[in-house]
Amino acid sequence: MREVDRVIGLRLSSSVPLIGQISQYIIAAGGKRLRPALLLLISGALGYKEPHRHTLAAVVELIHTATLLHDDVVDASTLRRGRATANETFGNPASVLVGDFLHSRSFQMMVETGSMRVMEILSEATNIIAEGEVLQLMNMHDASLSEQDYLRVIRSKTAKLFEASARLGAVLAEAPPLIEEACATYGQALGTAFQIIDDVLDYDGNAAEMGKNLGDDLREGKATLPLIAAMERGTAEQAELIRQAIEEGSTDNLHSIIDVVKQTGALEVAKVAASREAERAVAAISTLAPSPYRDSMTVLASQLIDRRH
Repeated sequence: MREVDRVIGLRLSSSVPLIGQISQYIIAAGGKRLRPALLLLISGALGYKEPHRHTLAAVVELIHTATLLHDDVVDASTLRRGRATANETFGNPASVLVGDFLHSRSFQMMVETGSMRVMEILSEATNIIAEGEVLQLMNMHDASLSEQDYLRVIRSKTAKLFEASARLGAVLAEAPPLIEEACATYGQALGTAFQIIDDVLDYDGNAAEMGKNLGDDLREGKATLPLIAAMERGTAEQAELIRQAIEEGSTDNLHSIIDVVKQTGALEVAKVAASREAERAVAAISTLAPSPYRDSMTVLASQLIDRRH
């Protein structure tokens, strides 16, 4: 991971000072680096140790960072990872344009691997992520969103880059198709579990620990799984309270809504859904040869369920 950070630092250079300034601002904020870690774990589990793994791990982190810059503008977010978002600090136009720069730089780096398969995986992933973003935009303020529709959004918007990261590790190692698919399944399931827990924390987290504002999803009019489950399990009055908040994008009754989400057992419903995805992830990699890398991937799946930020 230190080598990945070194590669990222080298490739953020630009003759335009503001690009470097904003890029460094958001990269320096840290983050979990889960997607590059996933690529490195899969590579290690399959015995691939060449430098391309560091390049592609940096690529997936740059793509992720670009989506964060764009997301924060679309969502009008003001806080991420415990400090002001780039759009809050530098303005929306600069954030969008630097996000574009990170996307284009990541594609420059992909080409260096000389692999059309790598290009195919990452170009498809970025396209599906964009579709997921638009789908989420279309679903804003829709309180009738089903669990199936919710899962469709997060599997496109979040899980797809996890899936691509895992698949890339297998492709670099020239793994057979069945192993490649198993790794991709692990990534997709892990990414889905990660996002479900992220949505749980919006109603069951600590703002200081999370580094972002509680209730942001509600303010943006997002019907996430905790709210969908609460509306299904609550009284007509409780469901109406949540429905109105989603449709208006209002956090005026946030504390009451958090109480409803907890009282109806909606958080447990969402956590069970995340646990099922984590179990699916672990089952997918059972065909990999035993190794410290596979053990770490198993532990990672369980830790994501218990995380508080």
